[in-house]
Amino acid sequence: MQTSNDRASTRIDRTEFHSVLDGQQRVGPHRAPLVDPGRGAEWGAVSWAIEHVEEAVDLAGQAYRAGSWARATRTARADVLDAIGRGVLERVEEIAVLETLANGKPLSATRAEVAVSACWWEYYAALLRTLRDESLELSESKQAQLSQEPVGVVALVTPFNGAFSLGTWKLAPALAAGNSVVVKPPLNSPASTVILQEVMQQAGLPRGIVQIVQGGAEVGSALVEHPGVGMVSFTGSTGAAGSVGRAVSGRLARFVAEAGGKSAHIVFEDADVRDAVTAVVQGGFSGTGQTCVAGSRVLVHRSIAQEFTAELLRRISLLRVGDPFDAQTHLGPIASAAQHSRIRDLIDRAISDGAQLLAGGSTPPEVPEGLRGGYWVSPTVLKVDDHRAMICQTEVFGPVLAVVEFDDEAEAIALANDTEFGLAAGFWTRDAARIHRVSRLLQAGTVWVNTYRGMDWQTPFGGYKHSGIGRENGLEGLREFQETKAVVQEFGRAADPFGLAPADQ
Repeated sequence: MQTSNDRASTRIDRTEFHSVLDGQQRVGPHRAPLVDPGRGAEWGAVSWAIEHVEEAVDLAGQAYRAGSWARATRTARADVLDAIGRGVLERVEEIAVLETLANGKPLSATRAEVAVSACWWEYYAALLRTLRDESLELSESKQAQLSQEPVGVVALVTPFNGAFSLGTWKLAPALAAGNSVVVKPPLNSPASTVILQEVMQQAGLPRGIVQIVQGGAEVGSALVEHPGVGMVSFTGSTGAAGSVGRAVSGRLARFVAEAGGKSAHIVFEDADVRDAVTAVVQGGFSGTGQTCVAGSRVLVHRSIAQEFTAELLRRISLLRVGDPFDAQTHLGPIASAAQHSRIRDLIDRAISDGAQLLAGGSTPPEVPEGLRGGYWVSPTVLKVDDHRAMICQTEVFGPVLAVVEFDDEAEAIALANDTEFGLAAGFWTRDAARIHRVSRLLQAGTVWVNTYRGMDWQTPFGGYKHSGIGRENGLEGLREFQETKAVVQEFGRAADPFGLAPADQ
């Protein structure tokens, strides 16, 4: 079997990545290695400079004020967005390889993510062509015209588990709204955003509208705190989102955040067990569990728990863990050494707290010798009796499911809501009345019924509680990047509440 580095090396033509300012790559004095998580070995490097932040915001501001994009017609912007979508489809393989090298997702998965991202560009182009300003009749002689305008310069901070796909969720509506943008990709995944910037330039986006600053937390802090940034859209951990939010709110800038999750996946006693297990495996282990909506708390009615768990373990035994560049692989490595260590620690802590290890918990034995230096965790299932245990309350961000049994609907809802998070939830039942009841009572921004993890460009996405602020995708995602203006016009005589105007002659 070839190693990921062997197979990837035939598909990439560059290994050095830098900030992109005014359409030009800018090498910085600081440098960090890019590590293939499948082997734990360096394959490239990224450079950055804290000074690039000031320059990027200044250039984005100049481009915004010049107005070539902000004041372009909606149709003109829509044409460019459509061209970006087409350009992405022409470079799917190149972008997917770079994403797999960054986060360890199987190449089949990153190909699909990149390909479907074109739908976001097409969708927001279609919205631009169909949306109209709204008029309100306030009285017989007074009218208000409502219009949406760009915020100005917006900062987009993207996550390591989906720098390209989740970055597209931000870039497409931000540009559709007419903003100028500064993007900060994650330090370990700088490459795909650079490729996307090239696609955007080739599609006709005016020069300077999108700037890219590479770097880590120091660069991110300088960007979100910059007074020239009118809005920040952030995806990352809850702790980091809180820090960014405090920095942004202190100067009354706009803020949208998609933060952590600990999503409940409920299986009621009348569920189709076969389909429910299929969805639990997909919802918990896609992306090696490194997804914000992973259904990592599996709540199962006690009457079917034995049947459900047996089928779950059988399915998990069929999952293939290994080289993400192998077409037969289902689960790749964890994205970084630090995250790998954290996941292993959480598994060990859960077992010491009394959880029963039903599957996994170790390095997968099937990983080839040439990949043993990578960051591997077997698909893991823990049976947990105490829902307040850390493993049920902390976002693991790895291939770990905690199975908890419940006795009735009220208990299932209470357990599902018993967390500081509220990003997503799912449940399985054949009872139409229960669907209505439970979907209304679950505290989550997205609730899936008899399905799980279906993401769509048309559907608003975001969290309750500590899982975030605002929404991405759909019309709501576009509105986050716009200011609403009301222009009120009186067609009759001016109001004279003090009675001081002369009488009509």
